[in-house]
Amino acid sequence: MEEKIKKLANTIVNYSLKVREHDKVLITYQSIESRDLVMALIKEINNNKGVVFTNYVDPFLSNTLKEHSTEERIELIKKYQKFELDHFDSFINIKYNLNDYETKNISPDIRKSINNKTYAIHNKMVNDRKWVLLNYPSFVDSFKAKMKYEDFKNFAFDVMTIDYKKMMNDIKPLKQLMEKTDKVRIIGKETDITFSIKGMPVIPCVGESNIPDGEIYTAPLKTSVNGIITYNTTSTYNGEVFSNIKLEFKNGKIINASCDDKEKNAKLNEIFNTDKGSRYIGEFSLGLNPKIVNPMGDILYDEKIIGSIHFTPGAAYKDCYNGNNSTVHWDLVLIGRKEYGGGELYFDDKLIRKDGLFVLEELKHLNYDLQ
Repeated sequence: MEEKIKKLANTIVNYSLKVREHDKVLITYQSIESRDLVMALIKEINNNKGVVFTNYVDPFLSNTLKEHSTEERIELIKKYQKFELDHFDSFINIKYNLNDYETKNISPDIRKSINNKTYAIHNKMVNDRKWVLLNYPSFVDSFKAKMKYEDFKNFAFDVMTIDYKKMMNDIKPLKQLMEKTDKVRIIGKETDITFSIKGMPVIPCVGESNIPDGEIYTAPLKTSVNGIITYNTTSTYNGEVFSNIKLEFKNGKIINASCDDKEKNAKLNEIFNTDKGSRYIGEFSLGLNPKIVNPMGDILYDEKIIGSIHFTPGAAYKDCYNGNNSTVHWDLVLIGRKEYGGGELYFDDKLIRKDGLFVLEELKHLNYDLQ
């Protein structure tokens, strides 16, 4: 494990962030369990003659503080985040999952106020700074993954330190194909949806921000989405866990939204009523990580599942901007592999992937061990 921690620290500092002399790096972490990784990161940053600070945030206390936030406190949150944005070049955020429902009692009004006040700062942080986000393996994660903790921890570090340089090279033919594509169609169980990605940038994600990584994304033209999609993985948002979310689109907008728990439909629609952009799609992505096969209720892993797509209500990224702005960016995942119900992916009416496997010769290497 010590060698794996060193390897991950080296990947983050030298590959993901490319820390140079005088670069100022802020490491935020949520558990002393991750202290060995934080220490390894500090040593690696110091080796590169960077300037490093750490910030420990207890997630229980942080959520309790948010629950009782006043407008005065929210103004201070904004100033605090602005200080970080102004004084650091790179950010490493090491989360530690404890409870999917931990943020449940934060009121919608407080959430909305915090999001509105910090939106511009967050947007600049995501789009104009170097950053890495990862979840240090927790006991809750191992439970959700149905694995012994030590087995999950080894799995997590192996997944996080996959050969991203090889992945970047492997993705090139898919990137070139997507850049030439106009119409996309996705067919699956209770799913038949079409949209256009014509002229949109195509962005490979290979370990430079999210860890683990392994996806390639673009964005649909904002008003081009029509049809129905049903996501077959669970997803957490605002302290609620949703399953089998079904969305119906007309001219880009979500006109109907439901899940398998009817009592949660109101909360689901509350999310999509957050602002004008929360009922439009900001991202379409294909999951490509060969080591991530099954969902575990952690979006950093689930959105990278090989043979999956995610189709994201809310904000578009600056590097693939389709005109949609929102404080929401909710990655919802549909696995297309046969054991999850199967499905088909078409580019310009040509079958590209069936039951999670690429069928074009120039893309079959992206099936890795699944073929």
